[in-house]
Amino acid sequence: MEKFVTFIKTIISIDETEISMVLSKCRKKTLPKGKLILKKGQIANQYFFILSGGLRFFYEGESNENTTWVVFENEFLTEISSLNPQKPTRFNMIAIEETELIVIDKKDMDFLYAHIPVWHEFGRKIWEETCVRMIDQIVKFQTLTAEERYLEFINTPEILQKIPVKQLASVLGITPNALSRIRKNIR
Repeated sequence: MEKFVTFIKTIISIDETEISMVLSKCRKKTLPKGKLILKKGQIANQYFFILSGGLRFFYEGESNENTTWVVFENEFLTEISSLNPQKPTRFNMIAIEETELIVIDKKDMDFLYAHIPVWHEFGRKIWEETCVRMIDQIVKFQTLTAEERYLEFINTPEILQKIPVKQLASVLGITPNALSRIRKNIR
């Protein structure tokens, strides 16, 4: 839990009593590689902090899986398009390797929001940062070539090392063959 506490303290100023209350609402969970943590059609009701490992968000297209997001260590996340409106998710969320998580149930997060005023600031900052990343991703898809998008991913070596080419191509919005050509041209 120390890693999670350090993460929280990089985002907000919080006292030890409040940290204790937060931690009382958290539990650790370990997922083996390939374990689904959320399946299409379920309603998300948990928040996660990744202590180690990684998660992949994907949906099933007509002929293949489409990876939309891959997250690794020190990320705080949920499937917000399901959790907030309490609607069935369109995504599957799966461990891409053995993954250790801190889990906070929605009801417990709501309790923390109600009882720790500074926790609102934590939530606001997390979701603002997430929104900025999503906007950046949309703009990159609209303004960068596939090769330029790939070059951006080289700055995140975890993605290159931990997900197969087919899934990386999906994140980039291209076919695996197109990704192979790009990689060949860059070498």
